[in-house]
Amino acid sequence: MTPHPHPARLAPEAPAPGAERPAARPMPPLDAWMYRDQNSGTICLTWCLVAWFQGSPPSLPELRGRVLRRWGHHERLSLTPGTPGAAPDAWPEWTPGPDFDAGHHVVASTAPDGLEARAAQLLAQPLGPARPPWQLHLLPTDEGFALLLRTHHALLDGVSAITLLRALLDAPAPAVPGPRARPAPGRADPPRLGPVRALADLLPRARPLPFHGPVDPRRAVGWSRVPLAEVSTARDALPSGRASANAVFLAATAGALRAAGATGRLPWLPGVCAMVPVDVRDGDGPVVLGNHYATVRVPLPAHDDPRRRLAAVDGFTRRAEFKRRARAQALLVASRPRKHGPLGDALGRYANSPLYSSLLCSSVATHAAGVGIGPARLVGIGGLPPLGPERALAVTMFLHDAHAVVAVVTDHGHQALAARLPSLIREEIHAMRP
Repeated sequence: MTPHPHPARLAPEAPAPGAERPAARPMPPLDAWMYRDQNSGTICLTWCLVAWFQGSPPSLPELRGRVLRRWGHHERLSLTPGTPGAAPDAWPEWTPGPDFDAGHHVVASTAPDGLEARAAQLLAQPLGPARPPWQLHLLPTDEGFALLLRTHHALLDGVSAITLLRALLDAPAPAVPGPRARPAPGRADPPRLGPVRALADLLPRARPLPFHGPVDPRRAVGWSRVPLAEVSTARDALPSGRASANAVFLAATAGALRAAGATGRLPWLPGVCAMVPVDVRDGDGPVVLGNHYATVRVPLPAHDDPRRRLAAVDGFTRRAEFKRRARAQALLVASRPRKHGPLGDALGRYANSPLYSSLLCSSVATHAAGVGIGPARLVGIGGLPPLGPERALAVTMFLHDAHAVVAVVTDHGHQALAARLPSLIREEIHAMRP
């Protein structure tokens, strides 16, 4: 998800003393779309954030106490999804409940077959509808332990999850200045999409890849740790100026797909397109939990020259209209009426099809270093997004401290791709270096 998240300041959500807890309320359109998507067919919109720590783990009671102290006042984490009267076509709503049960939401897990296998298992399990849809798992690793935040995507996006994680940790480093503040929705002169741009955002542009089709219910996960110095060196590969880390990630993913033979024949007709989430929160204020992003399609070039691919992607993502398009899309989605209809449902299915985008690609930077829990230090973060109904591939790059974690999620039928792509992406990053 680009741009990078803001410092870990959460907007206050606790009701005033003596105030009544709010009643059930309709979900925002983006939440509702993802909630309904999970409840159709075999799609599971659970996603996971994995954080690796070096050092001794906290005890389970200590971790539960920490979660209660630092997350317990956020109403978002007490919301339960549902539909009024259990009517299948009713607009879904969030129902605030009592403070969350730490015994249910914070659990100790084991990983007898390895952390990747356990993460893939948890990624494929829907969260029950009777409780707020999130859990924090404490897992052992060879170097220390891992925390795995498992959540329904209707509840939290990537920026929300990282902000929650940072709020849980000790001794946060001073935040690195992020991107310049963006106008908040609702101010004068909101961003707009012209008719041509609006039509272009709806037309089929992406190439279905050879493995596209209905995804099976199981998941496969692979990841690789890349020194941030390698990403930084690749950013200097362009003579026209320093490329963004996001462009390096997208160009490397394009090259890895090409090297894996996953783009099929003549991949430039009509082309491989990545769906790239873009954060649309106000850059001045604290981070508000929930889903506050829009997606922009980015063409992934099929050139055999790594630097040429980087130049093409960097040029596309640096255009001023890139962020404006995301903000305009977010305003359009937020203004939709809270009801279902044939056109809206059809557009939702289309946006999840391979004709709209070939795969999901998301990159996030934490802008933090030197954080941890007690004596244990946070050394890496990885994101595992859900898959779409017919898109069996999602790729992420999460940057923290001295490393970036490249993670790949596929369905179980394409587990070989999950095992191979992370190392290919690292090779492509290495090949870009000047």
